[in-house]
Amino acid sequence: MLNRLHGQPESYDKKYADFASFPALAPVPHPKHEPKLIFSGYRSKYRFGRTLGAGTYGIVREADSPSGKVAVKIILKKNVKGNERMVYDELDMLQRLKHDNIVRFVDWFESRDKYYIVTELATGGELFDRICEQGKFTEKDASQTIRQVLDAVNYLHDNNVVHRDLKPENLLYRTKKPDSDLVLADFGIAKMLDSQDEVLTTMAGSFGYAAPEVMLKKGHGKPVDMWSMGVITYTLLCGYSPFRSENLQDLIEECSSANVVFHERYWKDVSGDAKDFIMGLLNPNPDKRWSSKEALGHVWLTGKNASDHNLLPELKAYMARARLRRGIELVKLANRIEALKMQEDDPENTDVPDDATLAADESRSSPFKLPAAAPAAVEPAAQPPAEKRSLSKTIKGAIFREVVLAKVREMKREQETTKVQEEVTKKVTGLE
Repeated sequence: MLNRLHGQPESYDKKYADFASFPALAPVPHPKHEPKLIFSGYRSKYRFGRTLGAGTYGIVREADSPSGKVAVKIILKKNVKGNERMVYDELDMLQRLKHDNIVRFVDWFESRDKYYIVTELATGGELFDRICEQGKFTEKDASQTIRQVLDAVNYLHDNNVVHRDLKPENLLYRTKKPDSDLVLADFGIAKMLDSQDEVLTTMAGSFGYAAPEVMLKKGHGKPVDMWSMGVITYTLLCGYSPFRSENLQDLIEECSSANVVFHERYWKDVSGDAKDFIMGLLNPNPDKRWSSKEALGHVWLTGKNASDHNLLPELKAYMARARLRRGIELVKLANRIEALKMQEDDPENTDVPDDATLAADESRSSPFKLPAAAPAAVEPAAQPPAEKRSLSKTIKGAIFREVVLAKVREMKREQETTKVQEEVTKKVTGLE
């Protein structure tokens, strides 16, 4: 519906009101056109490719743009109704952040039923995948890798931003070049603090990387990122996590006790500096945990005393285990894509792939990960029917495991039901 006073879509009034201090974010009004025509003009700049990820709020797709490959985060408005501020906050934050080790903001626009956020596409691969392609990776290499990430985190904290989801999957190389920058991605649950003392209370982060104060819902802030940095550093040096509990309650107890063990078999060739660095980050008390500036000043990051011991064998074992988990994630991704497809309001201008399973399978080679929603592009031109493609072994195996587990759960329920029936029958028989 057009704004009758100004002859332009109501959405533009909202944009100008919310981004008055960021004119670069606000598109130029086109008073003579309906929102759909304006949207088409923006959308024609982008041509959609494969799916990179999906979540509760939307889907992330690769796209070709006039400036090259980009990632487009597409957020369904109905899924953030009443919480639109979340989208505007993310746009505000991405617009402000300018650092060599942080993914770059490119553009944004909206249609009647979706928001689109466009960012650069990091094409160099995830941190651990890239490391495993090398012939050697030493503790000294690890210290310099962590320093790059910590530089980005320190920049965020200086600008009162808490990432809240630091993990290896969100650490990507910008290009495939050997000297490529490592960049921090996925700001979907990041928060810009209104003050240095603001306390966040919502649950946020990924299982195994979230700080104890997050899991305990005590309120949190910048220190949660430093805890995640400790977990990442530990894992990078030995190939497994310092905390291995499989349910939330056990994980809370394990993290809160701060019982970090450096097993002799895997840590005998790692320097004492590295262990000291990790312990400064994995302090369960956020007030005593090192800040980003304190961590940056630690001697381990200079590489001075770091060993040349090759860490690749342990890291490759870690990646083998991670690939099994990814197979299960592909099944979940396909389910999320299917759910988003059903939620779309405008089937004529769909942005969600028709074949959810195939889209999830194609995401296997994606080096770029984003949160529940992401940037935008245009559907590729219609193609002639292709030969029926078979699913990858990974996703087939994941589906098979899910089916087997479901069957096991079903059999267990049946056994429990039978047991109850037998007990009831015995009691009834005893009363006769």
